[in-house]
Amino acid sequence: MSSTTIFYGIGTLFADYLFIPFEMVGNIFNYSFIVLGFVGLFYWLNMQKKFNQQAADNKDQLK
Repeated sequence: MSSTTIFYGIGTLFADYLFIPFEMVGNIFNYSFIVLGFVGLFYWLNMQKKFNQQAADNKDQLK
C-alpha cells in the first residue's frame, strides 16, 4: 500500500461521506443570518423613528 492510495482514500472519505451533511444543509445558515440581520435592522430603524418622534415632540430636550 503506497501513500498515494492512503491520501486518495482519505480524500474519498471526506468528499463522499463526511461532507454529506454540509451538502444537505446548503446555505440555510447563510440565509438565516441574512434574515436575522434584516430583522435587527428594521427593529433598530423603528426604534430610531420612535426616539426621533419623541425628541421632536419634546422641545425642552437637549439635542
